[in-house]
Amino acid sequence: MLPGFGENMSDFVGDADFSHSLPEGSAVLLTNLGTPDAPTTLAVRRYLAEFLSDPRVVEVPRWLWLPLLHGVILRTRPRRSAKAYQRVWPQTGSPLLHHSKRQAGALEARLRAAGHGVPVRLGMRYGNPSIADALAEFRGQGLARLIVLPLYPQYSATTTGSTFDALSRELRRWRRVPQLAFSDSYHDHPGYIAALAKSVRERWTRTPRAERILFSFHGVPQRYLHAGDPYFCHCHVTARLLAEALDLAPGRYGVAFQSRVGREPWVKPYTDEVLVEWARAGVRSVDVLCPGFSADCLETLEEIDIGERARFLATGGERFRYIPALNDDAAHIEALSTIVTAMAGGSFADGASSARDAAAVRARALGARA
Repeated sequence: MLPGFGENMSDFVGDADFSHSLPEGSAVLLTNLGTPDAPTTLAVRRYLAEFLSDPRVVEVPRWLWLPLLHGVILRTRPRRSAKAYQRVWPQTGSPLLHHSKRQAGALEARLRAAGHGVPVRLGMRYGNPSIADALAEFRGQGLARLIVLPLYPQYSATTTGSTFDALSRELRRWRRVPQLAFSDSYHDHPGYIAALAKSVRERWTRTPRAERILFSFHGVPQRYLHAGDPYFCHCHVTARLLAEALDLAPGRYGVAFQSRVGREPWVKPYTDEVLVEWARAGVRSVDVLCPGFSADCLETLEEIDIGERARFLATGGERFRYIPALNDDAAHIEALSTIVTAMAGGSFADGASSARDAAAVRARALGARA
């Protein structure tokens, strides 16, 4: 059978009355991990069910993992996680969603100021607004080129890889698949490193710098590293470049990994253990920065700024300062603008209007709809 014959072609998404006079355009899609719709047990359970069902996130045979997930984990963890969300959930809603929306709006404004009238939309890998929801906004707009920037500076199969899965799963349903530019990482991008360094220096100008600064990244199982995931290496590159930008001596900073769950070994050292070790060794003040999080979220606001703060102070520390994520800081948005503009080949131009008009006339002459 020839490809396509016998298939249900109505499954492909397009425009019933497509206009060939519509100019072809570009768009930018920012993505991040996602968030529950509310800090409630029900909403968190729904979110975790989607997140933890992703085989990119938990690489365990489905026949073993899914009964454990639905029979045990989703009966106990959502209630605990909902309480954690409630501690950091302001009137503006989910911190991650709030900051991510501001990032998308600021990036669109920055590109417009540079002469690029290109739409920027936000799609979450899990929860709302989904990647499919964001892409749906581009349909009917003559989308010919899509620039996708997952807001994970360091590549991991659990984040960036999973984002590509969701993106391709949606685009494979489209009749017109746009030209695609997809960023796998920007862990060593000069603008990103400069924005991080600027955020640290700004805090140091307000209050004295701590004895040490800890760069805390989200962890992953150690076996993912051994299987070829470059995440651990990307984190260390980011930390080294940032330390150089801040002129930090080796003994003044550390690199650690947070948010581990389960019993198997994750990449080390662990953030909680490093902070306890430092406090017991006589370190009285620490600054903590989470360079792998582009926006503040549960892992930075609750786990680090509340949980690890309490741990450090309870074991002998005297001053703990969490340095916020870059969020929609101007230097961060400038870096993202530079990245997506380079991905677009330096220009989002769609061609002269006269050429587009002439092409539309020829298309109508050949029988196309207006």
